[in-house]
Amino acid sequence: MTDQTSKDLPGESRFAANPTVGNWERETLEKLVFATVQERRAARRWGIFFKLSFLIVALLALWAYYDFNFGTTDENLGRHTALIEINGEIEAEGSGAADTVIPSLNKAFSDPGSAAVVMRIDSPGGSPVQAGIIVDEIQRLKRGYPDKPLYVVVDEICASGGYYIASAADRIYVNKASIVGSVGVLMDSFGFTGTMDKLGVERRLLTAGANKGFLDPFSPQSEKHKAHAQEMLNEIHQQFISVVRAGRGKRLKETPETFSGLYWTGARAVEMGLADGFGTVDTVARDIVKAEDIVDYTAHEGLPERVLKKFGAAVGENAVKAATRGALPQLR
Repeated sequence: MTDQTSKDLPGESRFAANPTVGNWERETLEKLVFATVQERRAARRWGIFFKLSFLIVALLALWAYYDFNFGTTDENLGRHTALIEINGEIEAEGSGAADTVIPSLNKAFSDPGSAAVVMRIDSPGGSPVQAGIIVDEIQRLKRGYPDKPLYVVVDEICASGGYYIASAADRIYVNKASIVGSVGVLMDSFGFTGTMDKLGVERRLLTAGANKGFLDPFSPQSEKHKAHAQEMLNEIHQQFISVVRAGRGKRLKETPETFSGLYWTGARAVEMGLADGFGTVDTVARDIVKAEDIVDYTAHEGLPERVLKKFGAAVGENAVKAATRGALPQLR
């Protein structure tokens, strides 16, 4: 009778009649209310975070846009030395890509205020295709602007594909400790056939075309394919040699080692005729060009590319490039 009566009592009377039941319900209600409040607070915080993030990205994008478009105006900059920088490998993307370097070269040469163009190169080499395209454009611009010299200043290293580009300049200036040269071509990969045999792994490669499996790392290398690869390397090497000979002319003191793929210090490079003297961008602008004001024409990487790379959008592409790079000829 008492239990039934306590169940029928409303509100506080019920809690008073049965304190255990009342405490449990209070605690449950408090927990639910607290959890709801916390969830709403978290949702508001995340909403604010995403809105602020979007705002920051938008502001950075606007800043980058206006900095890029208005930082290099067509106003008369006066007599100056035009600077273009190449840092890193010569490849289809980055500061060493033809699509990046060529527009900068055209702007620098066509600017009536630029007394000369200086390319500062710090590169171990890379793609002979990209280097060749840049050299062809340099030669075209030099014919179109015969009174505007092009100089190269070497920082740490100017080897292989980097030197391929540098050899097209009117003069090359180095530091005595710079690394210069490496006039050669390579093609490298790995062979896993022995490891596969030990592990009992069978390579099943189907091709349409007798040579479609050329340089497949999981198949034995035939003498025919090896000879064909060597023929391609020799051909590209001769193209490299021709560009160096044409660019350096009588200044080049050829020896059997000149085109062997070796590289030398800047001091030795000057002795060999691979470079003309010692200097920096500042000393060349001041002492050679006689125009101390330096204007940078380098096309720098834009904000979208930086953001995508930072968050890993280019990871997959770079992995594929890394996996296939060895199968292509490299000026490195």
